[in-house]
Amino acid sequence: MNYQSKPTGLKRVYLATGHSLRALKWLIKNEAAFKQETVLSVVLFIITFFLNISLTEQISLWLTLIFVLFAEVVNTAIEAVVDRVGLEHHPLSGLAKDLGSLAVMLSLIAAMLIWLKILVL
Repeated sequence: MNYQSKPTGLKRVYLATGHSLRALKWLIKNEAAFKQETVLSVVLFIITFFLNISLTEQISLWLTLIFVLFAEVVNTAIEAVVDRVGLEHHPLSGLAKDLGSLAVMLSLIAAMLIWLKILVL
């Protein structure tokens, strides 16, 4: 690949945005967990506008939702790469998928703790 011919500037940003939106569309269509987390995030995002909390707390709650979606994206990316390499069972493939799953679980725990702290404690 000739790196001098790669797009730069606003064209690169435009193309990267298109790739990201294509990935988001694929996730929503094909990944049940991402779809569920997205719906829940939208509902919780809207709910934050009706809570008697500071803007800083509201933004903190939004960031937890984004973090969970981020973890799910990374988990799905790991699964895609592992499946691309080979579908046969291999301990390291299983470990990679389990670690991606753990990342999602930890993001969900962190989100729940922050929501509890802001809303209850």
